[in-house]
Amino acid sequence: MANITFKGNPIQTIGSLPAKGTTASDFSLSKFDLSDVSLEDFEGKIKILNIVPSLDTGVCAASARAFNKAASSIDDVVILTISRDLPFAQKRFCEAEGIDKVITLSELRTRNFGKAYGVEIISGPMAGLLSRAVVVLDKANKVIYTEQVPEIAQEPNYKAALEAARTATNLVYKD
Repeated sequence: MANITFKGNPIQTIGSLPAKGTTASDFSLSKFDLSDVSLEDFEGKIKILNIVPSLDTGVCAASARAFNKAASSIDDVVILTISRDLPFAQKRFCEAEGIDKVITLSELRTRNFGKAYGVEIISGPMAGLLSRAVVVLDKANKVIYTEQVPEIAQEPNYKAALEAARTATNLVYKD
């Protein structure tokens, strides 16, 4: 269980992020067109999982925008922004913000992702949503980087996540 905060108040998640070096759990998440995807759909790519409570919040929106901008400067990497928002809301957000390089995914049908990745919030006013975290997977779905953001209202360490992806692809990340 991760102990994090929401506006300074303690809250907990259902577990801990997957350990570095382990194989990531598969998932079934829904895209904006209601099709379901799994890790297999991103085979051969480095995957940055940008996990957020809701794209309807300023910090979550900022992280989606930041990763969308970064996606333009790195190849062979797919950035997945994962939340429990409905796919329709995710699509509206991306269209309104001009986000076209990040793939938004929803736990619309199953609620296994939050449990498997240890990010489901189980206490406090945000219980039932996902915590803010970043997990980077290599091409073989091994966990190479994790960050459980300690305060929900704080942005993740983009540079560290992108550096982990860059290292795995041997590409140069441009600030």
